[in-house]
Amino acid sequence: MTALTISPQDIDKITEGDIAELATRLEQDEYNSPFDGLQDWHLLRAIAFRRPDMVETYMHLLDLEAYDES
Repeated sequence: MTALTISPQDIDKITEGDIAELATRLEQDEYNSPFDGLQDWHLLRAIAFRRPDMVETYMHLLDLEAYDES
């Protein structure tokens, strides 16, 4: 099994079309293995941290919630 490695430069090259395709795969959830879906989820999460403006429409796929640490 190989690890998914995404550099910041790779994320900077991702287009809105790439993100839409990624989100469609996640929404359809028709992966051959749960690990394939997990890789896509981690990629979308990495994009969300680096380029949040690009994934606003797809935040529901990440299940990220704000934390109140007080």
